[in-house]
Amino acid sequence: MTLHLRPLDDEDEVQATAAHVSMQPEDFSFLLWRDQVEGWHDYVHLLREQRRGLSLSVGMVPAALLVADVDEEIVGRVSVRFQLNRFLSDFGGHIGYAVLPEFRRRGYATEILRQALIIARSEGLTSILITCDEDNVASRRVIELNGGVFESLGPSYDGTHQLRRYWIS
Repeated sequence: MTLHLRPLDDEDEVQATAAHVSMQPEDFSFLLWRDQVEGWHDYVHLLREQRRGLSLSVGMVPAALLVADVDEEIVGRVSVRFQLNRFLSDFGGHIGYAVLPEFRRRGYATEILRQALIIARSEGLTSILITCDEDNVASRRVIELNGGVFESLGPSYDGTHQLRRYWIS
C-alpha cells in the first residue's frame, strides 16, 4: 500500500464530490467548508489560504485538509488543525480523519493518522489532541495504535453521545 496525503487540486472535483456524497449517510462532511464558495477552483484556493492562515472566517483556524490517495484514487481524508479554538479544544481536536466506506478495513485509517501526525509535528505541535465517538471502536484502535493516550470521556457538541479524548505526544 502506498498511501499519500495531498492537497486537493483542480482535477479532483468529480472524485472528491463523489466521496463527499458517499459520506453523507453517516452525517460526515468530507469536503469541509465546501459550501463557503461557489466554484471548485475557488474551493481549492480557499483550502490553500486556510493552510497558510489567510482569509480565515470567524471560528476557523489554520488547517490543512488533505485527501488520502492510493494509486490516484481518493480513499479518505484528514483535517490537520494547527491551532485549537474553544470548539476544537472541547470537541474536535487537532486531527480529524475518515476513510470512505468502500475502502475500510485495509489499514488506511492507521496510515492516514500516522502521516497526519508527521505533518502536525512539522508545524510545531508537540501534544496533539484527537477525539472520537465512544462507540467508534475502529477509530479508538487507530488512535491507540498511533500512540494515543486516553484522557477522558465527555459529551459531544450536540450532547447526543460521548466523546473519547486522546493525547499523542
